[in-house]
Amino acid sequence: MSTRDLLRGLPVLAHEMPPFDPADTPDAPVPLFASWLAGAIDAGVDEPHAMTVSTVDVDGWPDARVLILKDLDAAGWHFATTSTSAKGRQLAANPRLALSFHWREQGRQVRVRGTARPADPDVSRRDFLARPEGSRIATLAGRQSAVLPDRTELDRELAAVRARLAADPDLVAEGHTVYTVAPETVEFWQADRERRHVRLRYRRAATGWERELLWP
Repeated sequence: MSTRDLLRGLPVLAHEMPPFDPADTPDAPVPLFASWLAGAIDAGVDEPHAMTVSTVDVDGWPDARVLILKDLDAAGWHFATTSTSAKGRQLAANPRLALSFHWREQGRQVRVRGTARPADPDVSRRDFLARPEGSRIATLAGRQSAVLPDRTELDRELAAVRARLAADPDLVAEGHTVYTVAPETVEFWQADRERRHVRLRYRRAATGWERELLWP
């Protein structure tokens, strides 16, 4: 069997999915997202706070990776990374980005397009100290995305950082940054087995948020 035939034989949208009435939605996207996120958590979706963060480098090449949503409030969506990492450097040059959430079990996607701004340094510091030890050690080791000549070098660096952290539990990685994504558009996509998908887009306007239905 060819890869094409294998892929075409896989089921798509073959499970039960929740209803979505776009007429019964709030005036702003954040409350609706919070409701969908809570629904995903209640439904047992695996890692519902995982999202794809897409940026663009200085040459115009797109980049995407999966990160964890740290917070959600009236200001927008929050995530953390190192400012000296590839994505941190890309955001410094071009703060426009996209976030994508996919809750397969519910046939739902949310697409956010907006601008990322660094949060207050104290927010970033508190976020770092609240991380699990393994995550803090990995971040303190630094050099994310740099070429690694040998895995033993990584092991040595992690061991050295572990010792530093044991001696100073309040050690914070330089460059650890929480970013706040202020949205310009937010699209909610609800799948339908008959392909009558529901797409509702919020678009920021001078007077607030405008809502519009899109063709599937």
